[in-house]
Amino acid sequence: MFSEMKKEIIEAGMMLDRYELVSLTCGNLSVRMPSGEILVTPSGMMYEKMVEDDMIVMDLDGKVIEGTRKPSSDTPAILHILRERPDINAVIHTHQPYATAISLIPGLTEFRVCITALANAAGGNVPITPYSAAGSIDMGVDTVKYIGSGHAVILSQHGVMTCGKDLNQALYAAVYLEEAAKCYLAARAASPNGEIKQMSDAQIQQMVDVFRYYGQGTATIPQDMVKRLD
Repeated sequence: MFSEMKKEIIEAGMMLDRYELVSLTCGNLSVRMPSGEILVTPSGMMYEKMVEDDMIVMDLDGKVIEGTRKPSSDTPAILHILRERPDINAVIHTHQPYATAISLIPGLTEFRVCITALANAAGGNVPITPYSAAGSIDMGVDTVKYIGSGHAVILSQHGVMTCGKDLNQALYAAVYLEEAAKCYLAARAASPNGEIKQMSDAQIQQMVDVFRYYGQGTATIPQDMVKRLD
C-alpha cells in the first residue's frame, strides 16, 4: 500500500541525513495521503536501512492499518497537527543543530528572516516555541499554536518541526531554515556587537510572494514584483 510514497519518504529521510539535519535515528517524517491514511516512519531506525515494509500506515486516531514496526515516538504530536490542520499533509521533525542553537539565545521568541531563502521556504519569520519533551503531544500542540501560515517552528532546546502541503514543501523548509541559521550564527559571531543586518517586513513579504513562481510549471516572475525595496 502506497509503495511510491513510502519510497519518497525514505529518500527524504536520507536527504535529511545528507544535509546533516538528523543524526543516527533521530527525527521522523509523516505524510497524509489523499485518501486520509497517515504514513509514519518507524521509531529508532536509520533512514538508509529502512525499506518500504518498515513504514507504518495508520488512521488519524493512530490505529495501525499496515505495518509491524513501532511508529515514531512523536506520533501523538504528528497526529495532533494533522487533525488540527487539514491543510497540512506532511510533517518533518529534526534535531538540526544550528536552528536549535538559535532557541538557546535568551530573549528570542522568533527567528526573524535575515536571508531570502528563509522567507522563500519557511514562509516568513520562524516562531520559537516553549520547551516540550520528545514524545510529547505538546510538540504538536505548540506547532499548531505558533506556526500560523508559515512552514516551520523551532522547538526550544529540542529541534524543529516543519509542515507543508506536501513532503517537498516541508523538506525545503527544514533545509533552508538550517542554511539561514548557519548564516545568522556566523554573522552574530563575526559582528563586534553581535548585531546583524535584518530584512524589512516588506522585503520578507516580497520573497514569500516571489517563491510562488519558483520551479517548473509556474509563470515567470513579474519584474515589478522584484523591484528593489529599502
